[in-house]
Amino acid sequence: MVDVIKDIEENVNKGIEEIEEIVEGAEEKIESPDENPAEKLDEIEEKLKKESGEKNKKRTSLEKEAEKESTEKTIEEKKKAILEKAAKLKEKIDVTKTEELKEQIKGKKKSEPLIEIDDYVKAGIYLGTKVVTPDMKPFVYRRRADGLAIFDTNIIDDKLKEATEFLGKFDVKDIIVVCKRQAGWRAVNKFSELTGIRVFTKKYPAGILTNTNLPDFFENELAIVCDSWLDRNALADTNIVNKKVLMICDTNNFAKGASQIIIGNNKSPKSFGIIFYLLAREYCKAKKIECEIPEMDWWMKEED
Repeated sequence: MVDVIKDIEENVNKGIEEIEEIVEGAEEKIESPDENPAEKLDEIEEKLKKESGEKNKKRTSLEKEAEKESTEKTIEEKKKAILEKAAKLKEKIDVTKTEELKEQIKGKKKSEPLIEIDDYVKAGIYLGTKVVTPDMKPFVYRRRADGLAIFDTNIIDDKLKEATEFLGKFDVKDIIVVCKRQAGWRAVNKFSELTGIRVFTKKYPAGILTNTNLPDFFENELAIVCDSWLDRNALADTNIVNKKVLMICDTNNFAKGASQIIIGNNKSPKSFGIIFYLLAREYCKAKKIECEIPEMDWWMKEED
């Protein structure tokens, strides 16, 4: 019995010793851990931040690509819409290019010119100004080195042919010529003398075509205007009463209000001379007016 009790005590003591060893080992582990928990937590947080940053960076990159693609698509759509609108407008607007217009005018008639082209050059009718209006741009051939615009002499001849035919449709009593520019007085006065057409130089009586209360009021059907700016009052009156206008246009003139135009220099006596020489010659021929028309050289003199 004693032996049994002794064996039990030994086993108990042995078990206690083993338990104490286990407890001691655990305490050492707690007191001297292999890794610092705070450092481990920081490491985990840093890893999470890195992973989150990479995800955000990837997301931002995708968002930028998506935005760029969307913007580019929007720009392309707008560009396409604008081009389509421009194409439709182009179909509606009939824009005749200068070269095409010249070819059309040249192709209308292949008849002989009213005078030799060299005579147009001698008269300086082809010399314009440095200013070119949109109305006159189609008739300009080129610019000189000094900036002066040059009319195409072939078109000058064609326009004068059209003007003489147009003028021939009206009777003498229904036509007036207005020329405030002194450079044209000699030519228009001779034109009036040969044809009997009424001419106003120096000053045009305001309202003579529109105010029926004026003692010198009269009705006309056509006004020949030598410069749309200087003779603007006559042009305005003629347009008010809805009558026709034959207008001489330099490169700096607008053709608004004109029924028919003559293109050429309207500042030179020689140029005025050649224009009214041809108008007088062709009009007298059309109306069978018998008169002695001076030779072309007379018209191209600057003074008697």
